[in-house]
Amino acid sequence: MPESSFGKKQRLLTTKAFQGVFDNTHFKVSHAAFLLLARRNRLTHPRLGMIVAKKNIRFSVDRNRVKRVVRSSFRLNQQNLSSLDIIFLVRKGMDKVLPKDQTNLVLGGLNQLQKKMQNVL
Repeated sequence: MPESSFGKKQRLLTTKAFQGVFDNTHFKVSHAAFLLLARRNRLTHPRLGMIVAKKNIRFSVDRNRVKRVVRSSFRLNQQNLSSLDIIFLVRKGMDKVLPKDQTNLVLGGLNQLQKKMQNVL
């Protein structure tokens, strides 16, 4: 599968996979509009899970846009995020940010995550 895809193997799919990241977070990037939690996995590629709650973003159009932005940003950076399980949690206010700025925020968060990971090595 090409690195620019977002297939099943690039996703956190099970409750157990999500719980593993919540229970054993190695890296954390916090922003007013979102939270990134990550831990190392034993795979050769990163995986992404998203929690975009209706409580935090009311309209489905806005929730879906945020998810598209996050998936796109992850696809662009997945070669730099080797062997991580990442959870993206949206916070209130992310829907108030313009889509272009959402992309910049998420890319910035993934870059911070990458730097934290490199500092540990």
